[in-house]
Amino acid sequence: MQERTASCRICAGQCGLRFSLDEDERIIQIRGDKRNPVTRGYACIKGLTLHEAHYSPERILHPLRRTKDGGFVRVPMAEALDEIAERICATIASKGPDAVAGFRGTMSYTNSIMNQMLPDWLAGIGSHSFFSTMTIDQSAKWVTAERLGTWEAGKDPYDQADVLLLFGTNPIVSLSTFNVQLQNPVKAMREAKARGVTVILVDPRRSETGAFADIVAQPLPGEDATLVAGMLRIIFAEGWTDSAFCAAHVAGLDRLRQAVEPFTTAYVEERTGIAAGSLRAITEAFAAPLPHRRKRGSAASGTGPNMSAHSNLSEHLIECLNVVCGRYARSGDRVANPGVLGPRWPRRAQVRPPSRCWESGWRDARGFGRIFGERMSATLPDAILSDEHGCVRALIVDGGNPANCFPGIAHARRALASLDLLVAIEPFMTETAALAHFVLPPTMMLERHDIGARDWETFTLFAPYAQYSEPVIAPPPGSELIEDWRVLWELARRTGHPITFDGVPLDMETPPDSEALLRLLLRNSAVPADAIRAATAGNMFEVETMTVSPADGDARFEVAPDDVMAELANVRAEQRASGSLRFAVRRIRDVQNSMYHDLPGISARIGENPVWMNAEDMADRGLYPGTRVRLSSGHGAITGTVVADATLRRGVVSMTHGWGGKRGANINAITSLHDGNAPINAMPVLSGFAVEVEPE
Repeated sequence: MQERTASCRICAGQCGLRFSLDEDERIIQIRGDKRNPVTRGYACIKGLTLHEAHYSPERILHPLRRTKDGGFVRVPMAEALDEIAERICATIASKGPDAVAGFRGTMSYTNSIMNQMLPDWLAGIGSHSFFSTMTIDQSAKWVTAERLGTWEAGKDPYDQADVLLLFGTNPIVSLSTFNVQLQNPVKAMREAKARGVTVILVDPRRSETGAFADIVAQPLPGEDATLVAGMLRIIFAEGWTDSAFCAAHVAGLDRLRQAVEPFTTAYVEERTGIAAGSLRAITEAFAAPLPHRRKRGSAASGTGPNMSAHSNLSEHLIECLNVVCGRYARSGDRVANPGVLGPRWPRRAQVRPPSRCWESGWRDARGFGRIFGERMSATLPDAILSDEHGCVRALIVDGGNPANCFPGIAHARRALASLDLLVAIEPFMTETAALAHFVLPPTMMLERHDIGARDWETFTLFAPYAQYSEPVIAPPPGSELIEDWRVLWELARRTGHPITFDGVPLDMETPPDSEALLRLLLRNSAVPADAIRAATAGNMFEVETMTVSPADGDARFEVAPDDVMAELANVRAEQRASGSLRFAVRRIRDVQNSMYHDLPGISARIGENPVWMNAEDMADRGLYPGTRVRLSSGHGAITGTVVADATLRRGVVSMTHGWGGKRGANINAITSLHDGNAPINAMPVLSGFAVEVEPE
């Protein structure tokens, strides 16, 4: 028996794992690493079944080329790369470099080298066409940062929080809410409660996180903007703003005050279903000052507000709660994580001003710009079907499944099927891979070197921690796999477009190895690369203490820009739909988006994608647990098995996203790629819309 350690890289938690291997060096058991200093033995079912994915009989082990009849034949890797490179050159010659696009999926985000290599490869060929799951998930956060501004030192330190306010997020399951500790979330939440932290959950469902909440408010989904506007109105009326902070750092406060005035408690109750007393209770718990010192702790959101209508407005107003209450780290506060993988940089108690990056630089034919270098993913199908400026004819997909995750899936799949070239770097025959011209199987998580997320470490970790993951197992014998990043290096060499990787030009004659590329990513790390390389079991590094510095600028948060105020007025003028149920998206612990639903350890726990309903709503419709139902919206219908869920408020139906294929209904069949999209980021409406349920 051998024991090895590595981190799970499915989600932002990046739990430390221990692997037991037999004499043939096959994994026979995975468990959470109790000696890991931050995850402390925690691991969820996704990490504990990683070996099932690596050993799956359905894993693709050799490159495949699609045949004219829609089937696939095995092809040597070099031959596949030659033909892909030839087609890319032809696309650039006929349509220009923007016609070649890349799509980054969930598993590409947590692959440190490929996360950097994909945008750098596109830049090398001169393409602006970089897409990712971010702009169909929570890109309202990016929009808000760019038109509200951000605080250089970050929000109030987690370990000093008096209160945590969570909108439409379930960090106990999702491990993706950045104002709470993500590592070993249950233990971390218990410790926070023991410190006296008040937890407020605003969610149509009393989720797993709700078990730790002092107050739970359950509004109708899709009404976050109205609810938060009502909270801001109470804060202004009661004088609960941090007046000194606002005077020094906020612009447009009076305009925001006037804009939320029509959102009375009576109006908010009528529209959201939250009683006036409950609205005041959550507002007071978050915003009312303490007697002898300022209250600390922040508000944050998840997929609930970010996938519903008016997502950009909702996120902006939620961040305005932090702004008007001054919930940010101040000069002299200790910086919990100065960084390990990235460079050490000063944190000042000041605003980074909004820059509205989408209003300058490159734009597509529909006028959409880019956010942080990315095009808007909801525009990709139309860009494929268009012949205008910014059209896409060749697409490389890494670690994602756009044929599953795009709303209006029929339209999206027609577009993907019409491409001149679709390459899926993918270990399984997903819906996207089935449409591809080439499927290139990569090495998987436990077969490669990796580090944590350098660019996100200070958001996802509240301590100077890192873990270097070595390969735990070798690739399957006889397989012809390729590391994701190597695909792009090989294409760059063949097409004559060199890559500048993270600012460093690569040798395009002799391929680098993964460890060399990771060292490039760590060349400016706050902790020496050798020390990080040695931290194969995870390490808490002793770094020089850092405190927040005083401001050296006078930029201000823009809480009331014209476009935000116009959308808020439109929300107030809307007529709320009546007589229908509301749909709410949700996450479950067992799967991450569209990944690994068919693994034995997962499928034994979850049979399909249930239709969750409140028992009273079921009774009103003559439904019983186990009834097959038809769930319909204005855009389509799906079927599923209804399950009673006592955590849901009345009037709400809930399902998880990312299903489809062999098992479970895909909720994107009842959504639209074009109806109600946000104006800046084209974010579709994936939650909070009206649905009907009837027996099948």
